[in-house]
Amino acid sequence: MSVPGSFVHTAHPSRVLFGSGRIRELPEELDRLNLSRVVVICTPRQRPHGQEIAVLAGNRAHSVYAHATMHVPNSVVAAADEYVTTHEIDGAVVVGGGSAVGLGKALALGTGLPVLAVPTTYSGSEMTPIWGITDPGNKTTGRDVRVLPRTVIYDPDLTVNLPAPLSVSSGLNAMAHAAEALYAPDGSPLVEIIAGEAVRALATGLPKIAGDPMNSDVRRELLYGAWLAGTCLGATSMSLHHKLCHIIGGAFGLPHSEVHAIVLPHVLAYNFVGAPRSRELMSRAIGVDDPASWIHSVSRQIGPATSLHELGMREEDVEAVVVEAVANPYSNPRPITPEAIRSIVTHALTGSPPE
Repeated sequence: MSVPGSFVHTAHPSRVLFGSGRIRELPEELDRLNLSRVVVICTPRQRPHGQEIAVLAGNRAHSVYAHATMHVPNSVVAAADEYVTTHEIDGAVVVGGGSAVGLGKALALGTGLPVLAVPTTYSGSEMTPIWGITDPGNKTTGRDVRVLPRTVIYDPDLTVNLPAPLSVSSGLNAMAHAAEALYAPDGSPLVEIIAGEAVRALATGLPKIAGDPMNSDVRRELLYGAWLAGTCLGATSMSLHHKLCHIIGGAFGLPHSEVHAIVLPHVLAYNFVGAPRSRELMSRAIGVDDPASWIHSVSRQIGPATSLHELGMREEDVEAVVVEAVANPYSNPRPITPEAIRSIVTHALTGSPPE
């Protein structure tokens, strides 16, 4: 790799415990952070898992708050804020995927509450200073180092029960972070190396997950890739793919990781024209000539949904996405035009192959 003449790299403070069985070190981590009255945050579906974590935390756990919701609605944040204030909570343990982590970040943003994250999916959100809160029909995002979890415990054993289709959409969500980091305007040599390794790890594990979902080696590879991909996203700017997914998910209430998995190949097929080195690096990491088509194929074969229409988006919704994306564009290697956005979203809507 040739060394660029000039770059800026921002590293964020983080403590990561990675490995099978590391969740057993949760009590010691809470003590290290001087947290003695924590709330365990999860979604309603993850309540049993949250209760297991609370038992592990012992008398340090005040309660399980199983009200995290997709896209982090402002009303949910307000209720959680009131809860932690009323009960004099001194920290949060967030258990699950992007919904739980997102609510923990929102609390950290508003109250300064220290957060310890225990991911059970591959979203990678726990490694970024990016927060997002949704009002009806609109998702607001921002960056603030205060929302970074103080510690992240990556235990592959906690991911073995994630169904294969959701594992694929979550893993492709992570791959989107690494892919966009490769053409971000504020990338660096270190980010390029990390992103390439993230893509390699995710591409190694994803095709195997359907045939052997309980395989600890596969789960470890995917969680490793998710950690690296989240690190990339935390160090660089987001581009067109993330912008479109925030618009589509926030406006129509569609599931986050599935939207990412469906939209990603179409955005990459468009952006690779203006970012040939990114295509070259992804091709090398995956071991294919056409990374966008490979992603589309994996998503269709193993993922939970094949099109935005299947998730609930309608043809008449496309123009609203076009207007919003063009009005508030992100940095991107190719121009963000109405025609380009319309083509990308229409292909994702119908589930057709990327052009």
